Amino acid sequence: MLTGAAVLVAVASLAKARRLAKRLERLTESYWELRYEHGQLRARVNRLDPETSAPAGSGADVPPIAGGATAFVPLSSLKR
Repeated sequence: MLTGAAVLVAVASLAKARRLAKRLERLTESYWELRYEHGQLRARVNRLDPETSAPAGSGADVPPIAGGATAFVPLSSLKR
């Protein structure tokens, strides 16, 4: 009888662990989807209003580039 109770507890624990694993997977997927959407929205806002995209004092002394063009960044500026 004790063995039967232990088996039932083990089966219940396994079922709960599987449910929690599926829930964790869904939450993780939702987290990464929200991070992606946040990045997309931030990029859209930066394109619409580039002046306010870099907060004051953030160390971004370089003005934003219009039109989304790629800019040359010298390696000496990255070493600072």
